Amino acid sequence: MHSASNGHTGAQKPTKVLILAAGLGTRLRPLTERVPKCLVPIAGRPLLAYWFDRLAEAGLRLRDVLINTHYLPEQVRAFIADVNREGRFYVRETYEPELLGSAGTVRANREFVCDADDCLIIYADNLSDVHLGDMIHFHRSHGDPFTIMLFRAPRPRECGIAELDASGRVVAFTEKPHAPGSDLANAGVYVVSADAYRQIADADKKDLGFDVLPAFVGRMRGWVWPGYHLDVGTPQALQQAQADAPRVFGTSNGESPSGPPCSSTEMAPSSSRSTT
Repeated sequence: MHSASNGHTGAQKPTKVLILAAGLGTRLRPLTERVPKCLVPIAGRPLLAYWFDRLAEAGLRLRDVLINTHYLPEQVRAFIADVNREGRFYVRETYEPELLGSAGTVRANREFVCDADDCLIIYADNLSDVHLGDMIHFHRSHGDPFTIMLFRAPRPRECGIAELDASGRVVAFTEKPHAPGSDLANAGVYVVSADAYRQIADADKKDLGFDVLPAFVGRMRGWVWPGYHLDVGTPQALQQAQADAPRVFGTSNGESPSGPPCSSTEMAPSSSRSTT
């Protein structure tokens, strides 16, 4: 477990965590006909468990967690109950009878940040070894209301792409650009101030990537993670995750095979840190 910098100073309130986990996982059928995508087993553990590992090792008080559900919610509720029994986290569910979209989930839970200074938003679809404590520390250091985690995509035309200036501020963001201005792709992990979270809720939009991120261009910093990050959205990607997980999250090292278009599968040394 790495030792992350602690971003709390003075009266800094704990960061809230919103995990977006309600997707149908249609590309992973027939597996997702009986298991929700967020609980697809990878090396014998549900995908969500890896995210709780990342929260636990962040070195911050990331214990207040909200997870949205829709498809096969009973299984996610059982997972939440198991996590709560361990006593390390306080996890709640927000059930969506109809999918609201990522920004719609923020709108439906506007009061979630009423006693917080910032919120970590995570798409549960990804398998990642990201150091969340470092990302939050970076967010608190720069003064802009929004931080987006980025990775270098091998095929940027198929991703949401950010362009940064010399200070790391996002000066352009385009979903699936025909002529990408960089290879820095949206990783589906954000840190937003409580005020920005409320702005997103009040904007009454549906999708964070298409509707919200462009509105924060000029007020958003990019944080580039050089380690392992994989969208487990296709059978090919899931197969790769199964092969990679024992190595990435275990003790051995090695080269990872090339991944799907919106995935970074580069292994980062354990001492690496992003500085952008």
